[in-house]
Amino acid sequence: MITVVGMDGSALSTQAEAALAAATLVVGARRHLTAAGALAPALATRGAQQTPGRPRGAEVIVLAELAPGLDALARHEGDAVLLASGDPGFFGIVRVLRERGLDAVVLPAVSSVALAFARAGLAWDDAMVVSAHGRDPRPAVNVCRAHPKVAVLTGPGCGPAEVGAALEGWDRRLVVAEDLGGEDERLTECSPAGATRRTWADPNVVLVLAGSPGPGKVLNADERQVHHEQRRPRAAAGTGGPAGAGAGWLAGGHRAPGGWALPEEEFDSRDAVMTKGEVRALALARLGPGPGMLVWDVGAGSGSVGIECARFGAAVIAVERDAMRCARVRGNATRHGVDVRIVPGDAPQALARLPDPDAAFVGGGGPEVVAAVAARQPARIVVALAAVERASLAGAALAAAGYATDGALVQAARFAPLPGGAHRLAAINPVFLVWGWLPGTTEGTGPGEHAGAGDHAGAGDHAGAGDHAGAGDDFGAGNHAGHAHPGTGHGGPR
Repeated sequence: MITVVGMDGSALSTQAEAALAAATLVVGARRHLTAAGALAPALATRGAQQTPGRPRGAEVIVLAELAPGLDALARHEGDAVLLASGDPGFFGIVRVLRERGLDAVVLPAVSSVALAFARAGLAWDDAMVVSAHGRDPRPAVNVCRAHPKVAVLTGPGCGPAEVGAALEGWDRRLVVAEDLGGEDERLTECSPAGATRRTWADPNVVLVLAGSPGPGKVLNADERQVHHEQRRPRAAAGTGGPAGAGAGWLAGGHRAPGGWALPEEEFDSRDAVMTKGEVRALALARLGPGPGMLVWDVGAGSGSVGIECARFGAAVIAVERDAMRCARVRGNATRHGVDVRIVPGDAPQALARLPDPDAAFVGGGGPEVVAAVAARQPARIVVALAAVERASLAGAALAAAGYATDGALVQAARFAPLPGGAHRLAAINPVFLVWGWLPGTTEGTGPGEHAGAGDHAGAGDHAGAGDHAGAGDDFGAGNHAGHAHPGTGHGGPR
């Protein structure tokens, strides 16, 4: 029988001590093997020559690479213990054991995420939790860009400094929890830029919170005293829950929108030409926005398409050259309770320093801007055009960049009242949509190919191979390694 024992720095349970005492094989990171002896003195004294935490006669495997430890567990015929960080069922080794057909008794400790929020004195039922361990960190970073409260399970190549660097331009503060449950535990609040200027101890968890750091936010100046929480208010509309459920009924920081292709009255547009709801419906279907994605909105106008993408959980950058329209995008985003980063400037020049997008909506401006967006190779691009002559040019620009293409003319007529309760059909302006997708991606799908939650290969709550984080809450040996209006404020539907 395999027993997975979670460890969080507190005393082992009676069950965990009994499992270790009976085990003939113990697998774990070196720090966990050492800690097991310190936490269970009876085990450490079972023979002067015994390794701390090791029962007499037990084979011990110090976990550096995951595969040899799993192979040993699969071969072993007696009782075995696998030591893990925190909750092994949370981004952890339990999934991997089950995938290999290995049954286990799980004795969890407190997860590193729960400990981090507890140390900061914050509720976390409304937080997003993402893993950047053993996979492409961009989906995790994009969730931090989009949502006001996120916990990041870090890993080699994506620690607090890298998370901070990726959040340049977003109004965020970081709370870094180092060595949770250990002798060197420390909680530090800083700005994203501040996180890049220092070295952080492993293991750590990063809480990314909306708003700039400062007194009274989470921690005071001495980085120890906990203060009250301040959250950015969320709009009541679009909670995506059943009627009457209210707030707080479902864990996690993201809710599906209650609707999409919203009426134009939901946005302040004034002089900006707005993409009509019927056009937005098809554009959103082809963009497939969702958590873990970054969508560009260049020439944002009123920001309607980008804001709808943000309501689906995507991070959004809106590029707009007109200062009044930038203010309008900001106001519309606030109205809908979403976070949109606004970059003033002309495309394509304003795109040069932006992080690469996963999807882009292009709403006019000519083939040179379409080509500039396509050069950044987002998985999907949608171009909205009023003139038929520009549709073929946009399709050619996408094809030249290696995209498969398709398109449609979107025509709609709405009911308009007539005297006596009758109605006529009032046509809205037709719009050409041209879209492209890279070979190997799926036309019009969501972000699953970017932000897969599977392939965790770890042994519990945040576990790198070996002594980085032990076998814990995200052992992660996984293999994961917008709305761009090129017209920047004119020249097409927005």
